[in-house]
Amino acid sequence: MHRARLTAWLLAMCPIFALTSPALAADDKPFALKDGDRVVFFGDSITDQRLYTTFIETYVVTRFPKMDVTFVHSGWSGDRVTGGGGGPIDTRLERDVFSYKPTVVTVMLGMNDAGVRAFDDKIFETYAKGYEHIVESVKEHIPGVRMTLVRPSPYDDVTREPKFDGGYNAVLVRYGDFIEKLAKKHDLDVADLNGPVVEATKKAFASDPKDAEKLNPDRIHPGLGGQLLMAAALLKDWHAPALVSRTEVKIEGDVLVVKGSHTNFEESSLSGGLPSWTQRDFVLPFPINLKDPVVDLAVRSSSVVQDLDEQPLKVIGLADGEYVLKIDGAAVGTFTSTQFEKGVNLAVLPTPMARQAAEVHQLTLAHNDLHWTRWRQLQVPLEKAEGKTRATLDAAIKALDGREAQLVRLQRLLAQPVMHRFEMAKKP
Repeated sequence: MHRARLTAWLLAMCPIFALTSPALAADDKPFALKDGDRVVFFGDSITDQRLYTTFIETYVVTRFPKMDVTFVHSGWSGDRVTGGGGGPIDTRLERDVFSYKPTVVTVMLGMNDAGVRAFDDKIFETYAKGYEHIVESVKEHIPGVRMTLVRPSPYDDVTREPKFDGGYNAVLVRYGDFIEKLAKKHDLDVADLNGPVVEATKKAFASDPKDAEKLNPDRIHPGLGGQLLMAAALLKDWHAPALVSRTEVKIEGDVLVVKGSHTNFEESSLSGGLPSWTQRDFVLPFPINLKDPVVDLAVRSSSVVQDLDEQPLKVIGLADGEYVLKIDGAAVGTFTSTQFEKGVNLAVLPTPMARQAAEVHQLTLAHNDLHWTRWRQLQVPLEKAEGKTRATLDAAIKALDGREAQLVRLQRLLAQPVMHRFEMAKKP
């Protein structure tokens, strides 16, 4: 980011740290994460993609900009409950989970364990014993940790024919049923990243078979659209609040009344029957790239927006016709007076707030890519180094950790909302 631009951000954001953000979801249950939490996402290649996990991180950072929650993405391609390319499971847990002293751990394993074949009792027995070992080991080494066990994400038997009778995803569902029982046994949270994604995929396939395949291109590793569905499922399990802010602008003769929730207003005026006002929301919308056709298909085939991204603006009392909504002088959409009266969801429009949130997400990706490089290209390959090599390695890791910390600080700073000016103009 250019220095001048960063300086402008810093100056604009300094006054707003006293704001608070919504903490309750639509079901009035508190969000699962708390101030001071450290979350470790543990899993195989689907976690190693750093997609559903980074979506979740960006959601938390933008929806709770005052909350201090850190994230570590510890997926390793090919992993099973016994371990894999990163070492045996106990090595993986010690190095890639316990060392970070997390307060929250999610575990998603099973895609590799079940062998991409029909259900096999012996294979399942290995999985069940190995998964229980992971749970018991995490609880033993991190007393008080909160765990979310995740039912394996789906193998795509929707857009392509199953390879054998019943299909591989049915096997993963059985593995997920075991996880449900294991979570209940240990009084742990469990999230379903299979069922909701399958249902959305079915809807997508019915409307657009070609792009529906791209939700999970190789049937195992979801693309952006599929991973967005997974992130939404886990966030919903965590009681993530949907509301960004709510604004109602009402024209009553020559009087303009502006009110709302999860936002502050400073100035408002009415000129020629057209309202304008300034507001600063408490939080940012969750950035969803609807220009990506597959992401757009995922959104249209699910309740992602309703579950995570509600930012309604109502304008009541406009004369009949079409109006352009401008924010900070730039047009973000054209709607009829009837549409404005019913409510327009700002979260899915190209607003300055959405662009700000997208920049936050870029920093989420940047700091996680840096951490992955430090972990996979330095720490693990050279973990047995000694002498001068060890000292040099430690210095390099420390420097990269410092740089990542800088990126995280910038990410949190950019997540702080700023004041925006709203105005409406009659469509020419």
